Amino acid sequence: MQPNTLLDAILDEAGISHAGLAAHVNQAGRGRGLALRYEHTAVARWLKGQRPRGQVPDLICEVLAGRLHRPVTLDDIGLGVPGEPSAPHGTLSGFVERATALWRSDEQQRPHVLGAPAVTGTPAVMPVWEWENPPEDVDVSRGGRHRVTSADIEMLRAARTHYEQMYRKAGGVATRSRIVGFLNAEAAPLLRGSYTDATGRQLHRSTGGLVAVAGICTYDSDAHGLAQRYFHQALRLAKASGDRGLGAYVIALLVNQSLFMREYRQAVAFAEAALRTAGRHITPALASDLYAMQAKAYAHLGDGTGALSCIRRAEAAAERIRRGHEPDETGYVQPGLVNVQVAEALLSLGELAAAREHAAAAVDNPAHDRGRVHRLAMLSTIELRRGNADEAVATAVRMAEQARGMESQRLRDRLRAVRENLVRSGVTGTAEAAELIDGALRVPL
Repeated sequence: MQPNTLLDAILDEAGISHAGLAAHVNQAGRGRGLALRYEHTAVARWLKGQRPRGQVPDLICEVLAGRLHRPVTLDDIGLGVPGEPSAPHGTLSGFVERATALWRSDEQQRPHVLGAPAVTGTPAVMPVWEWENPPEDVDVSRGGRHRVTSADIEMLRAARTHYEQMYRKAGGVATRSRIVGFLNAEAAPLLRGSYTDATGRQLHRSTGGLVAVAGICTYDSDAHGLAQRYFHQALRLAKASGDRGLGAYVIALLVNQSLFMREYRQAVAFAEAALRTAGRHITPALASDLYAMQAKAYAHLGDGTGALSCIRRAEAAAERIRRGHEPDETGYVQPGLVNVQVAEALLSLGELAAAREHAAAAVDNPAHDRGRVHRLAMLSTIELRRGNADEAVATAVRMAEQARGMESQRLRDRLRAVRENLVRSGVTGTAEAAELIDGALRVPL
């Protein structure tokens, strides 16, 4: 079940509590000869995604219409009949209302949104399939109160860069609330504004890039279901923009999350969809990352041939990267990133010497603060597996020092894993590294 953010938003607009809605629904039911005994707990279940039975969805519409003095449809409250076409859900404007409702629920820290689990199977695949296949958005223009200008779009682009840099330096936990607040205060009114098709394409593209960073920060905060919904939103915005390269970048984020969730076959399939559909719109940097992540997925599946083939493709694409010819979004593909991805794949295949060579090359390349922690963690892990205890400990100490000041669940996972490996090995000299890591983990997020 996915949280019903539309119902949450309209309840807030109507100024009605969970207990108040339950009482009004019971009262409206009595007018139809129904003996209903709903309480606030039932409304909480509806907000988590459970569909009310029988006539109750219509009663909810009736109650809210009376409160808001306007018609309220099942689609308005997120309870359109499953399997039946519904105009708002099939339109871009319907998507915008659902997306902005999610941002609002996130900013208000609604538990049913923050704690939603990630979807798997068909619900996880459908957004990628819909991005990959027709129909395209023929016209994304909209008539609203506020006219969107090029200055507005430039502001969104600048915000994306700002929050991405903040994420790299301070971590997703520290950055998440800031970017979600910005989406609600600045991006939502613009999406509901007035713009031509040409301006609308740029608006959806710049908003898509911003929403993708919100998803990254949410993923880094360990809210995987919510992160997945942000990635799916970014993919829909990318489709509306007509920018296939942006869509492929968003799918790369979904591939990375699939790897974390151990959905390795899905990771391979998503990467293939991005490479196939975006085609010539994929830049060398993005291609190298997609192939490298595919290599990791194949390695985890035990397919050495597939992994090595993807490693070769990743390395070939990396050699074609030309700085200054890449979009802002692929700036994360810095020198050495492919090396650390390849090192992880080779480690899974048991190729320790080759893995160490790639990990050392990654560490030798300059990287942003966050990337350096990941690279040092990988090198420490490999050195320990190869029996080089002193090198492993020294690298772990550098990693722990580099991680200071970052608020990131993913980096904490890395720190804990390195500490556990060092302590379990029983080698001398691990105490200092373990103590440093403990110090970093002791500060609550």
